[in-house]
Amino acid sequence: MKSEILTLLREGMRRGNAQDGSQEYISGQELCSRFGVSRTAVWKVMNQLKAEGYEIEAVQNKGYRLKASPDVVGENEIKSRFENRGEGHWAGCRLMYFPETGSTNIDAKKAAEEGAPEGTLVVTDCQNTGRGRRGRSWASPKGCNLYFTLLLRPECKPEQACMLTLVMALAAAEAVEELGIKAGIKWPNDIVVHGKKVCGILTEMSAEPDYIHYVVIGCGINVNQMDFPEEIRATATSLALEKGERITRSALLLSIMEHFERAYNKFRETWNLTALLPAYHSYLLNKDARVRVLDPKGEFCGTARGINEAGELLVEKEDGELARVYAGEVSVRGVYGYV
Repeated sequence: MKSEILTLLREGMRRGNAQDGSQEYISGQELCSRFGVSRTAVWKVMNQLKAEGYEIEAVQNKGYRLKASPDVVGENEIKSRFENRGEGHWAGCRLMYFPETGSTNIDAKKAAEEGAPEGTLVVTDCQNTGRGRRGRSWASPKGCNLYFTLLLRPECKPEQACMLTLVMALAAAEAVEELGIKAGIKWPNDIVVHGKKVCGILTEMSAEPDYIHYVVIGCGINVNQMDFPEEIRATATSLALEKGERITRSALLLSIMEHFERAYNKFRETWNLTALLPAYHSYLLNKDARVRVLDPKGEFCGTARGINEAGELLVEKEDGELARVYAGEVSVRGVYGYV
């Protein structure tokens, strides 16, 4: 009931902003009738929301109205935003929220093994053992960033599912740009703002040679973090630092899910990136840039010419040969730095 009441308060807040301010109020009697509870029960829920940081005003003969929301990614906050999406949405159909956890990818894989449906979304406010590509640790401080994993069960080949990390990168870049922040993608899946990383993505799957049991896409976004450890300060930033104001994390999460749904629906029409190439290329920082490919089989330099429908980076070598670079264990850097 708490998340539903929060949703109604939000709707009242939007109506009030658009029309007469008096419409912001929702009467206690209306809430009692809707949920079949007493006024005391409604009052208790309001107090619980206030304790969580929501600024709620109660006026006699008018009711309750939401004046301001805290920046939290708690279960009620997320549900209240997702419940208001309307029909046809599936990303986040089941929410698993943990105030603190080891890794949302691990939690999502466990849920998948237990039969959780596609669209299950695991969210936390703090990760203790977050990881990036190739097992690198991912700093996950509490109360300022966004950490989540989306569970998918795609009906495609394992090699095709590897492209999903690029699909999520596109969704994240589009959502960040909606905030008024110019974002770019460093192939295959780092979101970069002004030359510094704000988002990393880790995709893992359980599969047999010709069948996928599930895929989990984990995402860590530096949202409101204002300082970074010395060792990554030169290459990491946050959305708040770049925009100059705090970002509402739950709203950003919803935006990413909506962008991902649209991109994923296009992707699974062909199980490749053909329909997404123009959008992805519009964010690709490596395109037509000099890059250094760190391949275990041999390092080489060249000019990135974009990606193909399989998500491979096309790099033109010094001799004119066009190499197809598969993400896997290969890293790509700018000749003179990270990007």
